[in-house]
Order: sequence, then C-alpha cells, then structure tokens
Amino acid sequence: MPPEPIRATDDVLRRVQGEFLEMPGLRLTEAQARRLWGLDAASCDALLGALVDANFLFRTRDGAFMRVERAMPVKASQRPRATIAAA
Repeated sequence: MPPEPIRATDDVLRRVQGEFLEMPGLRLTEAQARRLWGLDAASCDALLGALVDANFLFRTRDGAFMRVERAMPVKASQRPRATIAAA
C-alpha cells in the first residue's frame, strides 16, 4: 500500500522560498526542483503551482520557475492548493 498523501509542511514551504530568496536569479525546471527538494512530481507541481498562485514565483516561457523580483514570503499558514505526498 502506498504512503498516504500529506499536506506540505510549513518547513517545506519555507525551505523552497528560502532557496529562491537566498539565491537571486535562481531558475529551476520542475525536474531540477524535484531533485533539489526530494519531492515526487505531483508534490512538486502542487508546491510550485501554489507559489505561482501566490505571486512568489513565475513560470518562464520555457517552463522554468523564477522568483518574482519583489516577492514577499508566503505566510506559513497558507497551504498549497493540492495535497502533497511526502517524498
């Protein structure tokens, strides 16, 4: 039986935001983000989508993700729009 999906923790959300805040100009494809944070495809897609929806990240024409220049961290109480499975 596969593990039961869980919501992304505040720690994962803070870690992802921290990576983008600490490295201006960081540009990651979804595959690179999955490897960096150890997430499965569905979890990574949900997390990146939530950060795009919150205007913290934007998606480039070629599909990579970058931080919005004036982005503010998303409050920890906000959750990604989809359930995320632990990697």
